[in-house]
Amino acid sequence: MTPSHPTAAPGPGAAPVKAGRTTEGRTTDGRKAEGRKAGGRTRRRAPRAWFGALPLLVFAGLCFGLPAGALLYGAITRTDPVAGTTEFTGEHLQRSLQGPYLTSLTGSVELSALTAAIATIFGVLIAQAVVTSRRGALRGAVLTASGVLANFGGIPLAFAFVATLGISGVVTQLGHLDALGWNLYSFTGLTVIYLYFLIPLMVIVVVPALDGLRPQWREAARNNGATAWQFWRYVGLPVLAPSLLGGFVLLFGSAFAAHATAAALVGGSVPLVTLKIADALSGNVLVGQENVALALSLDMIVIAGLVMAVYLPLQRRSSRWLH
Repeated sequence: MTPSHPTAAPGPGAAPVKAGRTTEGRTTDGRKAEGRKAGGRTRRRAPRAWFGALPLLVFAGLCFGLPAGALLYGAITRTDPVAGTTEFTGEHLQRSLQGPYLTSLTGSVELSALTAAIATIFGVLIAQAVVTSRRGALRGAVLTASGVLANFGGIPLAFAFVATLGISGVVTQLGHLDALGWNLYSFTGLTVIYLYFLIPLMVIVVVPALDGLRPQWREAARNNGATAWQFWRYVGLPVLAPSLLGGFVLLFGSAFAAHATAAALVGGSVPLVTLKIADALSGNVLVGQENVALALSLDMIVIAGLVMAVYLPLQRRSSRWLH
């Protein structure tokens, strides 16, 4: 029998023993094993994160996906009233971009862009005055009033302006505005009414962005000899540009989709796409134009989607600075 020789212990100059595997197949390095176990648990639990968003996805699919699908189907199909057959056609989309329908779509875009631009400018100025003010009561009062006024619209807003700035309105009679050519029931009158709720909405949107401007940036610009105009030109406005554009998009969408105020105030005297859609659905002008109304609604969705496509990349860029 060959005698067994004891294993010699490694000397001081011997190479270190590398971590190997035991008979159970487990790594002798405990940290690596725990890291792999933790990583495995993370990978296994990652799909479960979708279950938290599942109710929201179902809600969005039912409340937005189904109506959008029905709208698209109605815009590109035509049903024969006699035979009852349905066929695909682009006639409704083509008619929605011609004649009075195109005029109403253009009028809504012009009104929305104009009111959104004016409201963005005045909203930023008011918000900046509130942010730089040292009176907390003023900030609270302005934000509270903005929250109330931003949600005040529809028919009550139209009647409030009729009683104030209408033909027999209080302010119109006291200021003799009718002699100056003032007409509430016009494009200009709608612009004034829309600014009533768009400016407060912009104040609410832009105040958090203005709070995100760090005081260190202003101090650094001042220490380097920059004036207030140079600070806003090279630092403030570039950082706030995505947020301001986002506010403009929000105001544009609010004005673009407004219906009740314009319907109660001007009726059909001012061409707006929302009024045309209501007329086509109710058959006030022509009968059987329901599919054209759906095509006009699809045009509105496309315009809103194009505007949002410009806004989203810039919003991600601004988040690096304001958060």
